[in-house]
Amino acid sequence: MATSRPKHDRIVESACPLDCPDSCSLLVATSGGRIVSLDGSRRNPVTGGFICAKVRKFGERVHGAARVQHPMGRVGPKGNGAFSRLTWDEAIDLVAGRLRETRDTFGGEAILPFCYGGSNGLLTQDATDARLFRRLGASRLARNVCAAPTGAALEAIYGKMPSVTYQDFTHAKLIVIWGANPSVSSIHLVPFIQAARKEGAKLVVVDPRLTALARTADLHVPLAPGTDLAVALVLHRHLFETGAADQAFLAAHADGADALRERAAEWTFERAASVAGVQASMLREFAELYAATSPAIVRCGWGLERNRNGGSAAAAVLALPAVAGKFGVRGGGFALSNSSAWGIEKTWIGEPEPATRIVNMNHLGRVLTEDTRPPVKLLFVYNCNPLATMPDQNRVQQGLLRDDLTTIVFDQVMTDTARYADVVLPATTFLESYDLARAYGPINLQLTQPAIDAVGEARPNIEVFADIQRRLGLSQEGDPADDLEMMLTVLDALPAPIGDALKQQERPVPPFGFAPVQFVDVFPRTPDQKVHLFPEALEQEAPLGLYTWQDDPATAQYPLALISPASEKTISSSLGELIDKPAELTIHPDDARARQIEEADRVRVYNGLGEVHCVASVSPLVRAGTVALPKGLWSRHTANGSTANALAPDTLSDIGAGACFNDARVNVEKLEDDAARERMAELGARVH
Repeated sequence: MATSRPKHDRIVESACPLDCPDSCSLLVATSGGRIVSLDGSRRNPVTGGFICAKVRKFGERVHGAARVQHPMGRVGPKGNGAFSRLTWDEAIDLVAGRLRETRDTFGGEAILPFCYGGSNGLLTQDATDARLFRRLGASRLARNVCAAPTGAALEAIYGKMPSVTYQDFTHAKLIVIWGANPSVSSIHLVPFIQAARKEGAKLVVVDPRLTALARTADLHVPLAPGTDLAVALVLHRHLFETGAADQAFLAAHADGADALRERAAEWTFERAASVAGVQASMLREFAELYAATSPAIVRCGWGLERNRNGGSAAAAVLALPAVAGKFGVRGGGFALSNSSAWGIEKTWIGEPEPATRIVNMNHLGRVLTEDTRPPVKLLFVYNCNPLATMPDQNRVQQGLLRDDLTTIVFDQVMTDTARYADVVLPATTFLESYDLARAYGPINLQLTQPAIDAVGEARPNIEVFADIQRRLGLSQEGDPADDLEMMLTVLDALPAPIGDALKQQERPVPPFGFAPVQFVDVFPRTPDQKVHLFPEALEQEAPLGLYTWQDDPATAQYPLALISPASEKTISSSLGELIDKPAELTIHPDDARARQIEEADRVRVYNGLGEVHCVASVSPLVRAGTVALPKGLWSRHTANGSTANALAPDTLSDIGAGACFNDARVNVEKLEDDAARERMAELGARVH
């Protein structure tokens, strides 16, 4: 029986700026000033008129119980979540006063702005906020928790050359999905993969989990977490040794092939298979299939970067199409990120970046708890939920409890981090303000506009940071005062064809089109327009050298690799307040049997950094030796309030100084005491 659309009095065209490659175009239905439904439109043809279940539920965030509707100041101890209502004038006075006092007493670098990924809109980050913190002389944040190793590898090898886009997957005869799960993190790619398969394309999935695509793949390589480098190098060795390397392409368009070949030479099928925990015959089949098939595309995801070898692994995977000669045909090459495809420079910030210290966001726990000079005395969090998303969670929590730290959280909902704030400010969602949404899977740029008035007293980022600037006497003539003014400033700063199209609410067209062919329509953006297979900068940065293996951190005490993959419920930690069931640890039947763990048992996952109490899900969806907790969990989803990040070290990847979440090594045991039973019962009641 057909279902009818909820009654509405208005439909608004918009777009999704959340941290997902697809950036769907949306139809937002409203009634009485409330969101009644969200659906896909066809303004962005690649997203095809449908949207993910996450964003379909976004109205529940907008109007939900967790929504922050007015400014608040802390009462009582930090972390107890008790606040009293403030007016906006009181809140801005309080925030500006704390910023001024911190700067005057300890220097601007004692202020740490902390933002990343809560929105990928061009207005909600690096706009008026950047002007404020640059004028204050605040510490700078290295936003390296995601995409830093892959981004560094891409820039060094190809100069951020645009990727193959979704629509050209249909032309491939071989598709390799490596370290990605499009079914939950870029769902609009899946139909193009399915279309290619109907035309006979082969599918290889490289992932420790049996994902939805892996279950239907021609070949699933269930490698151990952190061993992608070994698998990529054995493919290179095969290409070079069998004559499958495209020597003509390498001579004309690349350098560093001999150095890459030398580093790959030690990786026999047997050695790589032993390290990766798979059969040598499987790796041989993979290598032969890739060498023999064209057009072939490698979709390099971000899962493979989250370990000590992550940067070298990404570089080795991205180098494959150059060595194998897969460029120059539609449906051939690599796909990673198209965030830089437009060549947009954020000139609208309009303020030089000060030479202040840079803080790697992965080290937030260290910075808040160690004796730094100057100490961080004020943490300003927006577009981010660091207590739920940064590694070494217990140390982050310890830092947030400091009595001498002022924490300001500017967010849409009451996050885990907000509970530790001194001041909480209510932010608008993308359905209540203007923005520009830039896709980084497909090549697309769209304008978003308010579908409803702001809920409660929520205000856009632009307005609040502009207000703080005025209160501090840091405003300058021409500073945008609200999101509409900032929108016009940004549009004027964009290259004329892009800005003019957006002003007319048209879809701008990049000079190379929406589906460029690598080495036909787009070329490396390196200074010499060549592929650098062995960049000297990466060789110098990697502790042991580029493409050089670092051993697994597992020990006899902590033998299991813990991974925290993206889920179908959240975008990082966004929308975590809507998850209504306790967290489940996925554990392979062999590992469960060895620990006398059965389905739905209460378990303790632990290492030297902390522990998580949750429920076991015994399943072959993860390989033996690997356990998984979903990315983006909140404290409410486990019995003891900790998540996978409490077990993740804050060590950094070999290249790009990225996070090493997948280097967490743990053990698991069954919890049988009465207290554990009571905590689990309380957890079930709490999340429901």
